[in-house]
This record gives sequence, C-alpha cells and structure tokens, in this order.
Amino acid sequence: MRRRNTMKKYAFGADIGGTTVKLGLFTTEGELLEKWEIPTRTGREYDILQDVADSCRGRMSQTNLGQNDFAGIGIGVPGPVREDGSVDVCVNLGWGKKQVKEEMEAALGMPVAVGNDANVAALGEMWQGGGKGYENVVMVTLGTGVGGGIIVGGKMISGAHGYGGEIGHICINTHETEYCNCGKRGCLEQYASATGIVRMAKKALESSEEDSVLRKADSLTAKDVLDAAKFGDAFAVKLTEDFCRRLARGLSFVSCVTDPDIFVIGGGVSKAGSIITETVKKYFDGYVFGSQKDTKFGLATLGNDAGIYGCAKLIIETGK
Repeated sequence: MRRRNTMKKYAFGADIGGTTVKLGLFTTEGELLEKWEIPTRTGREYDILQDVADSCRGRMSQTNLGQNDFAGIGIGVPGPVREDGSVDVCVNLGWGKKQVKEEMEAALGMPVAVGNDANVAALGEMWQGGGKGYENVVMVTLGTGVGGGIIVGGKMISGAHGYGGEIGHICINTHETEYCNCGKRGCLEQYASATGIVRMAKKALESSEEDSVLRKADSLTAKDVLDAAKFGDAFAVKLTEDFCRRLARGLSFVSCVTDPDIFVIGGGVSKAGSIITETVKKYFDGYVFGSQKDTKFGLATLGNDAGIYGCAKLIIETGK
C-alpha cells in the first residue's frame, strides 16, 4: 500500500517556464512558506531538472528539513504531459521526448508528479484561489493566447495525449479565413486572447467610420479596448460584447462536456475585472440549458503563484 503523502508536512512546487522557474515551499495544508525563482537555463550544456533539484536541496539545507519531511515535488511544464509523467515535446524548454518524472525522481530522490502548466494553475486556483470551495473547476487564461485547465472531482483532466484543457483551439467559427498559430482557422484564441481582441478591434476600425477614443491610441492594446468600454465608449462596448459573446460560446461547449461549478478567469485580460465575468455570464446563459445556468464565473486570485500552488497540490494528492 502506498504511504499517504498527507503524513508528510511539506511539499515543493516548481512551475517551469521558458524564462524562469518559479518554486515554492508549502505545508501540505496549503500554506506558502517561501517562494523564489531561478533562471531557466536551456541548451545542451544545461539540465533544467538538475537545476531545480539543486535549488530544492539548497532550500532544504537552509531550513533544516530532510527528504523524509516532504511529500515530494510537483512540476508544471509548458506542454502536454502523459500519464506516466513524460512529455513528447516542450518547445519553450528545448525538450523533445523526455521522461520528466523519472529523471526528476533520480535527481532529487523524492516522489514527483508532473502536469501541464495550465492544468496545474487550475488546480492551484481550485485549492487556494478563485475556485476554492469547488471541486469542478475550469480555469480560463486569457493572455497572448487562450489557455485552459480542467478539474473534475478535484482531479486534473489531462486526457490520453495530454491535450485536455486546450480550450483555446476549440473551433467557434468555421468561416474564418485567417489562420491561428496552431495552423487551424476559427479557434477561440483568435477572438478571445489579448492578441485576438486587438485583431478584431483593428478590423472593426478599418471597416467603420464610427467615432471612438480607440482611434487615438498609438499602439492599440486589449486593455485600451476594455478600458474604453468601461468608460462608455460605444464602439469599444460593441467590441467587448462581441469578444465576450464568442468566449461564452466556446465555454458553453466546455460546459456541455465537463459541467463545472465555476469558470475561473485569469491572465492579463482578466484584469479588466467584472466587465468580463458579467458579460460572459450573460451570453453563456443564452447558450446553455437546464441547471448549467447555475454555473458561476469568477476571477483568478493567485496570479503568477497559481502554478506553484497547483504543483504542490498535485504531489500531495498523488500520494493519497
């Protein structure tokens, strides 16, 4: 029988990004004791996982904690993760096929759990953030792209190939002529990301002569559009309504499959606040049926720490 990790008092979380690795030392009850960063050193001469292991050992030495005090370490990586903790590719890290779990266990000598970075961020928000108190959560990250993480019954859904939660590439427009970065056309990401909001705004400005403060922007951003909408600019309001309608349609597809308690909205675009959650909810209710209309919408609260929280939760849950 596997020993329960909840008998241990501490856990590490490591969110590996293309530029930095965010690390956290947690209690298994969910308290973040310390957080720090190390650079992500890519290239053949470097070993990212060994760098993480060395950093964790250093922190253990500073805090007088030993391996027996730890449930283990959870790791988030920017790419699909298979059930055995391996990845086929992580472009931003320069990885092809890699046995992340196996290699990290060898490097650090403690249990390891591995998840996709968006999925572990969702797990973190469920545990201690905007989705706290719910076990069925979908996190939607609206940034340069659209990311997602799906939690059902308190567990991450990664799928057979590690692509569970890639909601940004749901096709919501079969008539789109421009291509998404993934190579398809009509993806949610083309309309609901910061990049997508700007793309649609520029197209609308070019095809209309309607007066708007947006015409005075030197370099138009999604924040410009949403701020203008909040101040009542009629043209920006229409753009925001269109963006939220498209996002709501995509999330209604997700709801029909996962039926979450709550959608937690994060990423840079979410800083606009309730104008997004309230407008998306309005359109969402028009797309779904039955008690799906009870689904809540909230904002993420952990910011850039969501990943390390989720990584810690992942290893704690793995040992139960």
